[in-house]
Amino acid sequence: MMLGVNIDHVATLRQARRGSMPDPVAAAVICEKAGCDSIVAHLREDRRHINDDDVRRLRKTIKTRLNLEMSTSEDIIKAAIKIRPDQATLVPENRDEVTTEGGLDVLSNMDRISDAIDRLQSKDIKVSLFIDPESDQVEASKKAGAGIIEIHTGKYANAREAEDIEKELSAIAIAADIGLGAGLVVNAGHGLDYKNVKGITSIKGIEELNIGHSIIAYSVFAGIENAVKEMLALAR
Repeated sequence: MMLGVNIDHVATLRQARRGSMPDPVAAAVICEKAGCDSIVAHLREDRRHINDDDVRRLRKTIKTRLNLEMSTSEDIIKAAIKIRPDQATLVPENRDEVTTEGGLDVLSNMDRISDAIDRLQSKDIKVSLFIDPESDQVEASKKAGAGIIEIHTGKYANAREAEDIEKELSAIAIAADIGLGAGLVVNAGHGLDYKNVKGITSIKGIEELNIGHSIIAYSVFAGIENAVKEMLALAR
């Protein structure tokens, strides 16, 4: 499986001071050096973390694939067409949510999603749809014209009882199988961390995992010793 690293929460930390540090583009370069296969960034309508300048600099700087998570709003579609990421992942967006709360309802928004897919693909941007692990949403994604789906793993990540965990894993595996049968590339992500990711890696056919928050959160501890040592060296 490949790994896409979402750098949104590096920008979240930056926005706490409305300054320039830490720079999500610099973080993306480090992630690439560590071996990740793509960089993921969500350009939200309210620009709460990643902004237009970040995405422009990412496009010019990174050497791997740029996967831009985005809504189907006109403003964001125009921005994506101008920036030309390698991939656009269409996600539902609610301004009041802390993070993406569920998958895209392709069935109920077929015309709008199909139009967005056509416009993006006409500019050689691959399109993925972020959907819940439901067979009808997988089939609708194929009908809408997408070549890729990303299965929302949030319910699995939030499950605590063994029975619920197995239920959600089964749903993801079935959705992945249906997607593969339809000729779709199948990715997965949301809420995955260093403990629960093993369940997803056991599912055959998933090509890439997109993970952000747990990696950025762990890096605070995994990297802070080196940061302190370097500052001590400078101070002394």
